[in-house]
Amino acid sequence: MTDKHDHHQKKDEPNDEHHDHGSENHNAHDHNAKHSGSHRDSSRGHDSHGHTSHDHDSHDHGSHDHESHDHESHDHGGHDHDGHDHGSHDHHEGHSPQMFREKFWLSFILTIPVLFWSDHIQQLLGYSAPTFPGSEWIPPVLGTVIFFYGGLVFIRGALHELQDRLPGMMTLISLAISVAFIFSWIVQLGLLDASALWWELATLVTIMLLGHWIEMRSIDQAQGALQELAKLLPDTATRISNGEEEKVSADELQDGDLVLVRPGENIPADGKIKKGSSDINEAMITGESRPLKKGEGDEVIAGTNNGEGSLRVEVTGTGENTKLSGIMRLVSDAQKSKSRAQNLADRAAMLLTGVAIFAGVLTLVVWQFIGAPIDFSIIRTVTVLVIACPHALGLAVPLVVAISTTLGARGGLLVRDRRGLEEARNMNVVIFDKTGTLTLGEHRVVEMTVADGIEEDEALRIAAAVESESEHPIARGILKSAEERELDVPSPEGFRAITGKGVAAEVNGKKYQVGGPALLEEENAEVPSALSDAAEKAADKGQAAIYLLQDGKALAVFAVADAIREESYEAVRALHDRGIEVAMLTGDAQAVADAVAKELEIDTVFAEVLPEDKASKVKEMQGQGKPVAMVGDGVNDAPALATADIGIAIGAGTDVAVEAGHIVLVRSDPRDIPRIVTLSRATYRKMLQNLWWAAGYNIFAIPLAAGVLAAWGILLTPALGAVLMSASTVIVAINAQFLKRAKL
Repeated sequence: MTDKHDHHQKKDEPNDEHHDHGSENHNAHDHNAKHSGSHRDSSRGHDSHGHTSHDHDSHDHGSHDHESHDHESHDHGGHDHDGHDHGSHDHHEGHSPQMFREKFWLSFILTIPVLFWSDHIQQLLGYSAPTFPGSEWIPPVLGTVIFFYGGLVFIRGALHELQDRLPGMMTLISLAISVAFIFSWIVQLGLLDASALWWELATLVTIMLLGHWIEMRSIDQAQGALQELAKLLPDTATRISNGEEEKVSADELQDGDLVLVRPGENIPADGKIKKGSSDINEAMITGESRPLKKGEGDEVIAGTNNGEGSLRVEVTGTGENTKLSGIMRLVSDAQKSKSRAQNLADRAAMLLTGVAIFAGVLTLVVWQFIGAPIDFSIIRTVTVLVIACPHALGLAVPLVVAISTTLGARGGLLVRDRRGLEEARNMNVVIFDKTGTLTLGEHRVVEMTVADGIEEDEALRIAAAVESESEHPIARGILKSAEERELDVPSPEGFRAITGKGVAAEVNGKKYQVGGPALLEEENAEVPSALSDAAEKAADKGQAAIYLLQDGKALAVFAVADAIREESYEAVRALHDRGIEVAMLTGDAQAVADAVAKELEIDTVFAEVLPEDKASKVKEMQGQGKPVAMVGDGVNDAPALATADIGIAIGAGTDVAVEAGHIVLVRSDPRDIPRIVTLSRATYRKMLQNLWWAAGYNIFAIPLAAGVLAAWGILLTPALGAVLMSASTVIVAINAQFLKRAKL
């Protein structure tokens, strides 16, 4: 190994001197080897510590130009979700719970006198209503008012359905109330000798309005997370101009403005902290329950909550350009996107509409054929049309999806394409990209061995102090490892680089050196056998062996590598518990990949894979007939994510512009993968329950409404049919709400 590969460099020193940390292959665990495409040189020991591939700028992101991801094309109109466009719920477009509530209460009040002066109700309950001139016109007049005031919304909905050639719930309701209304006026005008259906019409319209009011409230509750997210943005902000504070509307903020965020306030816009520090609660955005300590230079997100510190923040994003708005757009789009289950429900709803109309006509024909009175036959027909409304079927999937996507968003699982979430329950294999996903993508001390007479923490504390003025990633990794152990790292004195071999410094008045095997040779150092064995073991795993020396004697050896995330162990275990095979894909050398795979008990390893070959490895697994999920960084792994059955972009932070993958994970936490499976299975289970309930009850309801049990005196009125239909809708809505209890 040549000694030009020194990894140490004092701060502000020109980077023209390097030193060797040993003959181990470190391009193997260079966390950007996958970008450089130079890993093939690793077998020749090339670039073992130059770390030239750490130059992120060399990775061309041009092909992933996020500017092309035009969110404006979605036209969500800011945070306005009042449109209630729920995918298959087009029959409710422009409707609101308030409208249905107002129509219900007025119709309900008008229905009372219709019922009171109805001949049928008087006979049924054995009373006589007061009579006065014109009293016989109370049911037809008020019934007509109810039809036009309360029923017109259904007729308009039916016209929209017919224009779209998608007859459904509104069409059936309109048919039912129109048949009852026209028939009743024919009777009222003496053109037919039968009983008018005014009370049936009034109660039917009123109950349908009640059912829709409850349904719209359920939809609003299901999609409430979007409104909750919108409420996170404060209406006003404290802007600092020329040293003076002024209260302004948050809409007035512009990029570059300086705002004051007091303790307990929500941050009004995306920005960078210019002054101050505080604990920021980002739970509603990232799902991270613990507040994060942030200080000068750190980014903050609009809508997150400031802790006890006072902050001055420079605005970098406002309005539609905030990360919160991006998340809301993503959730909204996911709720509107069609899944296979939704398409199935839509087809079933259309089929049920056809069946209901056919059953209604057949009911009328059969009863007339066997000699039943015309008014009786019309009531049976109206009841069939009402009870068979595919209302619950239309709600079955959208409500579940609305809840599951918002539930996922709260936990940092952003669904870009619902089909991905739907398919996640079937995944047999999860392929992880190693670096930055299962591992930190940063060097850490993964193992250490110390000589007699010195404790591990003390050895790490001294080594970190010696390395503290070096900028090399391995030096940074040793220092970071000490910080993570909360060790008190003293400041070194007399720091100097030993050209090509290591670094030296005084710590607490004693001289120490830190470096690789070349330093041992230079110093002719005495190395205890335990340390030599540990160094060989590290080399076998493709890890760097870094020594701490004092007075020509090795005090400790540190195995430094891209550290495995603590969460990865639990993630792999959880996937195995769910019967899912785990594979790993990396550009690293086989020895490094095997070491990580053995540690995590990963089933299949693909090592030394060029970035452009990752997609072919995904196809290889798919060729075995297995639904495959690929977990990568969303940009560099885009082809593999697009090839997989389920593409999962991990560690995107709040950058929801990531174009690859069906699901975007806010955090770099592999434990979110089994959580996706849990959410997918819970969502699918709830969809099936709702579909069975919504469609299954018609098997009994339609024959009952048609009057098959009339011989035994069991008949349903149209109003009771409306109650049963509304009840099935409410049950579907309530059942969907239970998804909120799912433990992810």
